[in-house]
Amino acid sequence: MNAIIVSTLLGVVMMFCSWITTSAKAQRNIGLVGMLILIVANLAQLKGWWVIDFDTKGMLAFNQIGLFANMTLFILTFLYVWINGEEIEKIGNHTADFYAIFFFILCGVSVLTSFDNLLMLFIGIEILSIPLYILTGSDKKNLLSNEASLKYFLMGSFSTGVLLLGITFIYGATGSFHLSMPVVNPATHMVTEHFLMSAGLILLFASMNFKVSAAPFHFWTPDVYDGAPTVFTSFMATIVKAAGFIAFIKVFETQRMALGFTWYIILSFVIVSTLLIGNITAVFQRSVKRMLAYSSIAQAGFMLFALYGNSIFNTEAILLYIVAYSLATIGLFAVLVKMKDYSFESFNGLAKQHPVLAFLTTLFLFSLAGIPLTAGFFAKYYMLNALLTAGAGLWLLIVAILFAAVSVFYYFRLVQAMYFTPGTPAINELDKKYEFKLWVLAALIILLGVFPSLLFNYLYF
Repeated sequence: MNAIIVSTLLGVVMMFCSWITTSAKAQRNIGLVGMLILIVANLAQLKGWWVIDFDTKGMLAFNQIGLFANMTLFILTFLYVWINGEEIEKIGNHTADFYAIFFFILCGVSVLTSFDNLLMLFIGIEILSIPLYILTGSDKKNLLSNEASLKYFLMGSFSTGVLLLGITFIYGATGSFHLSMPVVNPATHMVTEHFLMSAGLILLFASMNFKVSAAPFHFWTPDVYDGAPTVFTSFMATIVKAAGFIAFIKVFETQRMALGFTWYIILSFVIVSTLLIGNITAVFQRSVKRMLAYSSIAQAGFMLFALYGNSIFNTEAILLYIVAYSLATIGLFAVLVKMKDYSFESFNGLAKQHPVLAFLTTLFLFSLAGIPLTAGFFAKYYMLNALLTAGAGLWLLIVAILFAAVSVFYYFRLVQAMYFTPGTPAINELDKKYEFKLWVLAALIILLGVFPSLLFNYLYF
């Protein structure tokens, strides 16, 4: 409850921040201080030091995993703003409004990590999604940004309609919006099947797949990610996607029992489709930004493995994957935002003129590809371990490894352009301070790549 209330209040404060100061830098600093306050407030509830207590009537349930997920996403958001603050200021004249939107989105994140009622799931998704439509179309003079915002709004509205229909079916079957355990027949020890319940869960599954950009509900992702301002694409592809996955897992960790064996069939189909479409399509992209959009779809395929079981292995795997993927993606988009265009050719010869930047970009790519000594390697290892522990089958493990090998190809295309293709990189002014911020991300990636248990030591502390 701390995070929900504090993030809302901070969002309101940022809306009136322009009355306090018109300096974009000062507004950014106020936003960063606000995020630190939000992190401390959430930590206080996690440790039991200070808790804002309200009777939520069973609609919210706060537990250690949810609060830790909040903490992770808040810290990632702080790093994102700390690195990209100057680029955010270039989007429009009302910088404080962007930070207000970030805080409202984090309020939605807090709801999605703690809901215990399908109505709160809907409210959390809407609090998260509506500000994103604004961020997507914030570059008003860019037609691609306007088009992306409209597409995102229309597709998001449609998926929300599907979500509400699914919730209605579940209510019709159970008479409740709460996420209770499916009814088990004591004679057969089997879950009592109800057509409305199964139909509602399948509709919920389809809607949540849209929110996390999993195939075959991914079609909005490339155009929206490509058209949105690059600095906001980074936020959408990391923190927002991660929150969607946490909500996805929270819904189906118990409800999947109601679908029985059908659950594993549809989940396997979605995972294979997502890995296939994301990785194969990324190979043929000529724009680095669009390649990263399809890469994001492929990474969603890996994250869906956490839905196979409900063990501590799955929890650890998804948390590590979220952190590793987000750090590398934020770093890559931070490099991309400094380029004059997003083609592979714009990176030609980058290693000769900016060797440090080329090295850091390579490290981020290695982490996404799952190369050892990076956080991405252990993220994929933990996820595959969770898959085997859940008994999903060896064939799916082989499919995942094969597509991981495909991802290495298109990530290394960028490495080839930087190190082995002569040319002059199309890059804007870059200062040492910006490189230092990227070094911080790189250090965290290496640290988790060598000691991944550090993340979980804090979780169980």
